[in-house]
Amino acid sequence: MNPTLTSDQSLLLLPPPTAPKSFLPSTRPNPRTITFRTHSPLTRSHPSPKFTIRNDPVPRRAVIRPRAYSGDAESVPISRKESDAPSAFEFITSERVKVVSMLGLALALCNADRVVMSVAIVPMSLAHGWSRSFAGVVQSSFLWGYLISPIAGGALVDRYGGKVVMGWGVALWSLATLLTPWAAETSLWALLSMRALLGIAEGAALPCMNNMIIRWFPQTERSRAVGIAMAGFQMGSAIGLMLTPILMSKSGIFGPFVIFGLSGFLWLLVWLSAVSQTPEQNSQISRNELEYILKNRQKVKDTSKRKNVIPPFGRLLSKLPTWSIILANAMHSWGFFVVLSWMPIYFNMIYRVDLRQAAWFSAAPWCMMALMGYFACAWSDMLIKSGRSITLTRKIMQSIGFIGPGIALIGLTRAKSPVIASAWLTLALGLKSFSHSGFLVNLQEIAPHYAGVLHGLSNTAGTFAAILGTVGAGYFVELVGSFPGFVLLTSALYFLTAIFWDLFATGERVNFDETVS
Repeated sequence: MNPTLTSDQSLLLLPPPTAPKSFLPSTRPNPRTITFRTHSPLTRSHPSPKFTIRNDPVPRRAVIRPRAYSGDAESVPISRKESDAPSAFEFITSERVKVVSMLGLALALCNADRVVMSVAIVPMSLAHGWSRSFAGVVQSSFLWGYLISPIAGGALVDRYGGKVVMGWGVALWSLATLLTPWAAETSLWALLSMRALLGIAEGAALPCMNNMIIRWFPQTERSRAVGIAMAGFQMGSAIGLMLTPILMSKSGIFGPFVIFGLSGFLWLLVWLSAVSQTPEQNSQISRNELEYILKNRQKVKDTSKRKNVIPPFGRLLSKLPTWSIILANAMHSWGFFVVLSWMPIYFNMIYRVDLRQAAWFSAAPWCMMALMGYFACAWSDMLIKSGRSITLTRKIMQSIGFIGPGIALIGLTRAKSPVIASAWLTLALGLKSFSHSGFLVNLQEIAPHYAGVLHGLSNTAGTFAAILGTVGAGYFVELVGSFPGFVLLTSALYFLTAIFWDLFATGERVNFDETVS
């Protein structure tokens, strides 16, 4: 490098390997500044000028700080240890949080589109002369479509990735929601078909969420990511229940279907333009975030070119950790849909509360579930960072998520007023959200390459349990004559499932190459 003198003959450059002989050091005011006088013949007619070479603490190797990832890992120098945990501000403003926020919005739309019918079914039944039992058939048509799609959706997710499948899923379920008014006015079979299509399309939502989180989040942040996404899922229930009556009063019975359907297509535009399948493909991600993700996440094989599309169902089902997840999801869905479907009627039957007020008593706990879910996930990540094993952490979270609601439901049956009963129900759902840091994260850990299809299997079991619990509650009350008795049965099932989980669940990757458990 040839030094160039400025007007005051000062230079800022790295010190040369050997100082030229024409420069004689005269003073050294501080460790960073060396002052020289020149004896060059060119300056004899003038006072001997002096200039300084300031030895700033600049690294000897140039550091390149590009904003976007170029695709060549070797061309990106490392400025800090990849395993260094980011600050809270860096986490909140990171690209991976933007991705999981979009997933949370998708899940909010997913649940909102489900519950719109639970509100609109009352005026629709009056308009078409449907009985209460037939109205139940219309609502259950969603579950029949949802019954098998999680397995197929999970397999597609494992093959093509979460971004593509989630995009198609949102497009299809938004179309089904948008066309529901037309279907209701056309024929009963058209309406049932649209509701079944809604269930089929939404079956891939949770497997897509898991696939994207595996690719975007290190293991120590995975619970928080699931917490953010599932908070959207729970808030979707509250949003749908609260907005649907307002929208119906302003735009008619079918107004909410049109508005929620169009919202899905708006989400889809943002998803396709701003979200990438992997961090490596993202043009907006910072170098530090990319290094951190690549260093700390689990490696996931690219299965898009795999010839064998059929997953190894036999090997997956031969392991007890798989069954611990399946049973946990089944119990989780049982409690979820029993509360969603029957708690307003429970408050009406037991406490003689008006159904509209009972809906508010039943809706408040969903907001608590969203808040407690994120707290549980953040605590789970803290336990892992502090040195607790993943297996122990998952067992702690899942135990709270099942034993806690089991105890709270017992308190619900002993409550003497609707306010106290609502408090117990809020506690039950709040503690239930700890399951998101249990089985919902665990399936990513035991089978990262088959997380989608494993989620599909467990979701299908959950759908069976949801149908059995929702239908069985009505028959149980008719036969036994006791609604609190069914609540106590649900509590006992929570305890039994928690025991099975604690015995057979694991946080380590399971070898599915062998059939011996």
